[in-house]
Order: sequence, then structure tokens, then C-alpha cells
Amino acid sequence: MDVLALRHLLEAVANGELTPDAALERLRLLPYENLGYANLDLHRPLRSGLPEVVFCQGKTTEQIIAILKRLSEHYERVLGTRLAPELAARVQQAIPEAHYDPVSRLITLVRGAPATLEQKHYVLVATGGTADVPVAEEAAQTLEFLGQRVERAYDVGVAGIHRLLDRLPLLRQAAIVISVAGMEGALTSVIAGLVHCPVIGVPTSVGYGASFAGLAALLAMLNSCASGVAVVNIDNGFGAAILAYRILQVSLKHSTKEEKQ
Repeated sequence: MDVLALRHLLEAVANGELTPDAALERLRLLPYENLGYANLDLHRPLRSGLPEVVFCQGKTTEQIIAILKRLSEHYERVLGTRLAPELAARVQQAIPEAHYDPVSRLITLVRGAPATLEQKHYVLVATGGTADVPVAEEAAQTLEFLGQRVERAYDVGVAGIHRLLDRLPLLRQAAIVISVAGMEGALTSVIAGLVHCPVIGVPTSVGYGASFAGLAALLAMLNSCASGVAVVNIDNGFGAAILAYRILQVSLKHSTKEEKQ
């Protein structure tokens, strides 16, 4: 249950359209519902502003299907991450309305109209190479699911830095840049030295042996000589997207207050 749904419920009780007992029954499952193998956090939107997202990796097909179905009974929009393609086909057989993207490995359930994308401010998602695109798309598509406009600049790594410099206008007009890179992770420092907005670095596990499955890129980004860089975990495109979204929401909230004053 989100804030708007709770408000409507309270207004229905206040207007006499719903009895307190009926409202109590609807609130019975708050703050969570125990499925035996999972506790669905139905109270999360009231605390953090965003509903629970299903991390599909490590769960059985039956568990994923049941969790998605139960969450879709409470929310009009449900997101699952890290769903393997071989499981996705079985999930879609059980839930035909679910949409799956094999690149990002995101699965979504949407009732009603899709989210209206924010048009004024955008997040730019950039990658060092094409091999980083799956992680980048996890970030980009998560933001789009949340209604945020996203622009993309893929395969602009420092081995051919002129490709990045060709995108300078796009970079400098972004509200936030998510920089996704493996190997030595240098792209994030370079971008942070070119823009005035926050930069979120996402190290990826792309690279040869001495990259240590992304550890080299992670340490490079953590030690960036450019200021204003935040770094999430290796391959964590989803985490970068949520961080970017929350930064924008706080910024827009303060901007709205200043305009009213």
C-alpha cells in the first residue's frame, strides 16, 4: 500500500464510505505478509517512497511467480531484477502480462497506463564498452520504470576518448550521470572531471584476469581524483538507479518549495 492508497482509505472511513472494521481488514497485512519463504514488505512505500523490488536470483520459479502475483495485488507496478532467461520463460507462461528484457534481466508487471517520464531533467547512463551494457540497462530501465527520463551514451570508454568528448553537450546537461565501466574503471573519473552534476560510478566485472572480477574498477572509482563521485557495488546497476532517483526526488522537492515561496 502506497501513500496515495492509504490516504484514499482514510478518506473513505472519514466520509462514511467504509467502516473502521473494513479498513482494518485492508490494513491487516501491514507491515508485511508472511508467505512462509518470504516476508513481503508491504509497508515499504510508506517508509521509503518505493515499493519492494523482487531480487529473483536464487529464488525458485514458483517462488518468483507467487511473489510477483501477490505484490501485483497490492501495487499497480511491480519490478523484479536479475531474472535468468531460462526462468523468465516459465514465469511469463504463468503471468502472460509480465514483460521481460533479456539484456537488463528485469521483469515488470504494470497495470494501467505506463509511467509518464519526467522530461525536464534526465539521467545520462554511460558505459566504457558494449560489454557493460547489461549492467547499464539494469540502471536505465529501472529509472524508466520509475518514470525518470534517461539518455544513453554507450561504448565511450577512455581507449577512444574522442567518442566521449563528442557527447559533451549531453553530459553537461544531465542532472546526474551514471558511469558504468569495467577493466580499470577510468571512465568514471574522466566524466566527473567534465561535469558539474553528481556522478555515480558502477564498476562491472568485465575485464581480464587482473581485473579480479571488477575489484580493480571498484578500487579505481573509490580512489577517483575527481570530486563528487559516489560508487556502488560491482555490477549494481539497480542500486545506482535508486540512488540517482532519490537524489532527483529530493532536489525536485526542494525546487518546488522554493518556487512556491
